[in-house]
Amino acid sequence: MSNGLKLRADGALDFLSLGALVHRLDPGVIPFRKATECRIHVSGGEFNCAATLAACFRLNTGVVTAMVDYPIGDLIAERVRAMGVRPFYKHFAHNGVNGPNMATVYSDRGHGVRAPVVFYNRADEAAARLRPGDFDWAGIFAEGVRWFHSGGIFASLSETTGELIIEAMRAAKAAGAVTSFDLNYRAKLWNIWGGHEQARAVLGRILEHVDVLVGNEEDLQLGLGIPGPQAGAQTGLDPSAFLGMIDQVTARYPQVRIVATTLREVHSANRHSWSAVAWIEGHSYVAPTCELEVLDRVGGGDGFASGLCYGLLAGEAPDAALRLGWAHGALLTTTPGDTTMVTLPQVRAFAAGGSARIQR
Repeated sequence: MSNGLKLRADGALDFLSLGALVHRLDPGVIPFRKATECRIHVSGGEFNCAATLAACFRLNTGVVTAMVDYPIGDLIAERVRAMGVRPFYKHFAHNGVNGPNMATVYSDRGHGVRAPVVFYNRADEAAARLRPGDFDWAGIFAEGVRWFHSGGIFASLSETTGELIIEAMRAAKAAGAVTSFDLNYRAKLWNIWGGHEQARAVLGRILEHVDVLVGNEEDLQLGLGIPGPQAGAQTGLDPSAFLGMIDQVTARYPQVRIVATTLREVHSANRHSWSAVAWIEGHSYVAPTCELEVLDRVGGGDGFASGLCYGLLAGEAPDAALRLGWAHGALLTTTPGDTTMVTLPQVRAFAAGGSARIQR
């Protein structure tokens, strides 16, 4: 079954993303108000996909982003290198006092009936200063890029980041790359400068250049204004609400070939039911449902998007590509941090129906 994508056979980079790099402070199960120590995870929705595709799926990937030349930037850049991602940075100098900065995300894990809590310090974030003209897209794409990706979190950072995404998407399409976008609608971020209506306007213009869209029914409603069930309603593992909106998405954006999302029912902070659904070139596919014992849920959606992307790049059948995304997203929640710690054989084994029996 065709997936409708016109993928380049080769290129210096299999996957290139545009977004913000951040560092996430994680006190584990301790709420921040009582925390005495934290782990530091390097993250960013767009980077997470590039990092996973490099470290787990062994593809050649890159990230286009801002980098501040100070110790926090050095820490983040070291992790980018460790994950095997090729960076394309616009460098900023820190003034030693108040910026510009690499953003901080604070996220505890919750436990049981206590939900995880996420908040930000994105004051004078360097990535928010990025604008059209900052990168030589012709030079970047000249070596060959098979897939280009960005997301709604980066689009929400300022009045210029969405315009930069559109500039990059146009260059990607001109260079023959498939384009994808993760809606990741975050009202907290949009409300700082544009609000809901501005979000819809910006995201709608970006979607005109997108082949593969990732986002659940709430993202489609709030980010694009697509009518559907009450935003925030508990739909659990039923894919009908999501699939019922696809005709409206493709009527508005007829070039979109794939729309996909995870399905999650949260029983407690540590126990989730997990599935995924995709509409691929007119056909619907639903992954199995599994029960997750979650260690760290942050990054699970990016893990799904990465596995799906890998399957499509590798020429897998649509249902197999969906299962790879579902399997990798599930496995990612069993390790700390936002980027992958699992291997391709583990992903393939779980996608094929494997279990947690000991591997000897």
